[in-house]
Amino acid sequence: QVQVVESGGGLVQPGGTLRLACTASGSRFRDYAMAWFRQAPGNQRDFVARIGASGYINYANSVKGRFTVSRDNAKNTVYLQMNSLRREDTAVYYCKVESGIESYWGQGTQVTVSA
Repeated sequence: QVQVVESGGGLVQPGGTLRLACTASGSRFRDYAMAWFRQAPGNQRDFVARIGASGYINYANSVKGRFTVSRDNAKNTVYLQMNSLRREDTAVYYCKVESGIESYWGQGTQVTVSA
């Protein structure tokens, strides 16, 4: 079982920035693909960004150019740098660990973009 913990959410004004972090337990972090998803009230959980074990990255079109995903294998942590935040970015952000056919989710961290 992999434990996944997100942090860094909060309230920010439109145009502001936040950096989310996600830490996963275990000694095989460097072998995992790590992804961020988000879910707004009443909506499905949507893909945001993903970074593979090799470092390959892809983003949802809605966040390209504004969000940056990165990882620090020495710290078992993946980050999501969010710039130029918009009201529509308001959601609970979830981190997903992809380990072969298994996946593990964190509890989520709330991001609210509001004036």
